Amino acid sequence: MRILIAEDEPISRHMLESFLTQWGYEVIVAHDGDEAWWTLQREDAPALAILDWMMPGMDGTQICREVRKRIGAPYTYLILLTAKSQKQDIVQGLEAGADDYLTKPFDPDELRVRLRAGRRILDLQEQFLSMREAARFPNTHDFMTGLWNREAILGMLRQKLGRDRHDAAPVGVILVDLDHFKQINATYGAAAGDAVLREAARRVRSCVRLYDSVGRYGGGEFLIVVPGCYSSEVIAIAEKVRATMSREPMDILGGAIVVTASVGVAATDENKNASADLLLRGAGEAARKAKGHRNRVELATAADAEP
Repeated sequence: MRILIAEDEPISRHMLESFLTQWGYEVIVAHDGDEAWWTLQREDAPALAILDWMMPGMDGTQICREVRKRIGAPYTYLILLTAKSQKQDIVQGLEAGADDYLTKPFDPDELRVRLRAGRRILDLQEQFLSMREAARFPNTHDFMTGLWNREAILGMLRQKLGRDRHDAAPVGVILVDLDHFKQINATYGAAAGDAVLREAARRVRSCVRLYDSVGRYGGGEFLIVVPGCYSSEVIAIAEKVRATMSREPMDILGGAIVVTASVGVAATDENKNASADLLLRGAGEAARKAKGHRNRVELATAADAEP
């Protein structure tokens, strides 16, 4: 676990660092309040910080108040290190947002116990967030493949079009339709069909960029939302998906099944104000054309998107 130490007094800082390192913690050192505040704003900020009350720049209570003002950021457990021992001082520090305090000169055993309490709180919070995310998962994800479900991926497409059309950033969609998927289910059984879906989803994910979105669109269909790309770039991604799908047989329930996909592509090249419905209609019609040949990529024309 990583811990921030913000202490301007060299001897106290060295003692803290020595004990924490000895106990197995990874230590980040700040020599004043401003450096500590900068560290806590970083994306990889430590989840626990020991802050000296009185130090150059921002003092410990100021940092506590600023940290507690943040909305949406991961919780940071704050321990104030202070020479003040009066009850009103301790209350002031806790009201500023500190979770705990330690008086100078600190006792190593007391420090270790308070750190253990802080870790327990952070672990409980992580468990709570994991449980909350798990509760939300069925509402936004497809249980079979782990991809976004139909409602979620369509929402992302509409959001992307609504945000990006103002600056004319292109948006593309790729509709991947597994060939003969119903026949696979009929021939090998539903369990094999489910395994094919999971492996197909894995292969699709391996072909896209980190900021592309992939969802299960229908029975054997996947929808990819591709922001910031023109038709030629979207086609390149679609061709990669098609080739990856059929390159190697899928090892399904002890047998090998060759799976191919027909892929339709649509993008906002010609119509920057295209709606989600128009793009989906175009990609669907292009996929239907590709289906006539199997294992092929087709680009939607302007006519394909017409009602």
